[in-house]
Amino acid sequence: MTTSDRTAGETVRRTPLHDWHRANGGRMVEFAGWDMPVQYRSGIVAEHLATRRRAGLFDVSHMGRFRFRGAGAEAALGRVLTNDPARLAPGRSQYTFIANERGGAEDDAYLYRLDRDDFVLVVNASNAAHDRAWLEGRLEGEVRLADETEPVAMVALQGPDSERMLETIAPPGSLPATRRNEHACSRFEDAGLVVARTGYTGEAVCFELFVEAGRADSLWSRLVASGAAPVGLGARDSLRLQAGLPLYGHELGDDPDGVEIPIFANALARFGVRSPGGGTDYVGRTALERQREEFDRLRRGEAGTGQFLPRVVAPIAVFGGRRPLRAGQKVLHDDRHVGFVTSGTSVPTGREDAAGRPEMRPIGLVLVDSSVPYGSGERVRLRVLDARGNENEAEIVPGNL
Repeated sequence: MTTSDRTAGETVRRTPLHDWHRANGGRMVEFAGWDMPVQYRSGIVAEHLATRRRAGLFDVSHMGRFRFRGAGAEAALGRVLTNDPARLAPGRSQYTFIANERGGAEDDAYLYRLDRDDFVLVVNASNAAHDRAWLEGRLEGEVRLADETEPVAMVALQGPDSERMLETIAPPGSLPATRRNEHACSRFEDAGLVVARTGYTGEAVCFELFVEAGRADSLWSRLVASGAAPVGLGARDSLRLQAGLPLYGHELGDDPDGVEIPIFANALARFGVRSPGGGTDYVGRTALERQREEFDRLRRGEAGTGQFLPRVVAPIAVFGGRRPLRAGQKVLHDDRHVGFVTSGTSVPTGREDAAGRPEMRPIGLVLVDSSVPYGSGERVRLRVLDARGNENEAEIVPGNL
C-alpha cells in the first residue's frame, strides 16, 4: 500500500499503470480502495464508442487474483464455487459465484484453469479481502491459496480490432483458439503472458491479459501504440450495462432495502451455476436449485411463486427521453411500486444528430417484482421516478429471461 497524493492522508492502492494514467490525462478517483482513472481527456462517450468500433484498453489490475495450487485444488474449489471446475480442461475458464447457504452471492468471479492442479480466480476489487477470508475458512484438502493481486497485473483489451492489435505483440500462433473462455500461455518480451478470451463488455472479440507487474507499463504502451484506446471506469460501466451484465453491489449483494438478492434473480446465473443433479455438493446448492426451478418457470412465461425469486433483474431502455436513469430510482408498473433501478446511465446509440453529436439513450437494470410478466412476450412498460418526482417512461428490453 502507498499513500496517494490525490487526497492528503488517504491511503489508497495503486496499480502498476498508475503513473501512466496520471501522465496521460486520466481523471483519477478512489474506487474500492484503489486510485483509478474514471476517464481520459476524450471522455466517457468517446471511450465507449472506441471500444464498440475498434478496441478499448482497460486497467483491471485492481481486481483480486487468487492462485490455487495442489492435488486437491479442483475438489476444494468445487465445494466453494457454484460452477464445476471439474468441467474445465486446462486452458478453459468459466463464470462462477461464491455463494452462501441462502443462495445469495458473496461475490461473482471468473475461474481459469492453467493446468491440472493450477487455477486462478479473479474476484471484484471491493470484495477481495472478504473473499480471501471466506475462501480460506472453507478450503479443505491439499490446496494452497496465494494472493497474486500485487505481483501480477491484469489488463483487458476489448473490441472488434482487439485480435489484430494483440497479434502485433504476441508471438505468432500463441493466441488461444477462437472460442470464448479459451486461454493460452504466450510471451511478452522475456516474460510469461496469459491471454484469455474473456471480458465484461459484451464484445464478441475480447481478451484479458495477465502479466508480471513489472511488464505492465510496456505491454500497455505497446497496445496503445497499436491503436487501442485507453478506457476508464466510466465507460467500463456503460459498456457492461449496455450488455445487461450485473455488478456486485448493484445487481448482486443487497438491494436498496437491504434485502439479499438471490443469485438467480440475474439471468446470467444460468451460465455461472452448475446444472442440478448428482456430483459434488457445494455451498448454496439446495437454495440455488430451488431458485433455478422458479427461474425456469418465469423464463417459460409461467407464474412464479415468488418464494425463492420475489424480484428479478431486467434490462430497460428509455426510447422517448434523455434524462439518465440512476440507481435507487423507484419503478412502477400499472401505478404499483414494483422495484428499483439498480444501475443506470445513458449510452450512445451509434447514431448522430444533425450537429454530429452522438445520440444518447438512457438505459439501466431494474430489480422488479417477479409478478411483472417478463416471459409472456408482451410489451412491458414501466415508469421510473427520481427523488424529485421527475418521470421516465421505460420498457423492459425483450429477451432478458
